[in-house]
Amino acid sequence: EYTPYLLKRQHFSTLYDGAPMPHSIFFSGNYAIHGTTQVERLGEPASAGCIRLAPEHAATLFEWVLEVGKSETRVVIRE
Repeated sequence: EYTPYLLKRQHFSTLYDGAPMPHSIFFSGNYAIHGTTQVERLGEPASAGCIRLAPEHAATLFEWVLEVGKSETRVVIRE
């Protein structure tokens, strides 16, 4: 279980050749929930741990986190 520590509307990966990471919600180190431009690859492994969403879903989630606040948001990872 994590608490987000950083929100960025537009971020570019420093680990993956500047890949766009719109609506990033960073929750642990370089790991974030964010939108992807490669929607066709959703459901496939594509990074070392980020959680990718369709751009419109990432934008909605980002706005919800802004509304309730980082300290009131929990990111829970389950297998």
